[in-house]
Amino acid sequence: MYISIDFNSGEALYVQLCNQIIRAIVKSELREGENLPSVREMADTVGINMHTVNKAYGILRQEGYLTVDQRRGAVVAVDMDKVKAMVELADTLDLVLARAICKQVTREEVHELVDRIYKEYEDYQNK
Repeated sequence: MYISIDFNSGEALYVQLCNQIIRAIVKSELREGENLPSVREMADTVGINMHTVNKAYGILRQEGYLTVDQRRGAVVAVDMDKVKAMVELADTLDLVLARAICKQVTREEVHELVDRIYKEYEDYQNK
């Protein structure tokens, strides 16, 4: 797995690290059960602060991409089908939301629409 941080980007370093790890999982560069480098090793390799790596690992754990084990450290633990679905959904939503924002659709209107559509699908599944 190759991690490249753009220090001139407006995107936070921990976000860049999270996104690259997620992409590595999707591309099968990182697999279920595989250990990530320790916080110190990742920080040294990438050239960022250990606290930044720790924050990224913490977020990835909260989002269900990693587990943290005292003996093994950070371990990839994710349902690959769900990860791929989430990446595809994010790519699709990015453009859809950009178009909606250009048309002055509010965040609340988007949430209401998503909730309504999601409920309709849940209703179909429960029949």
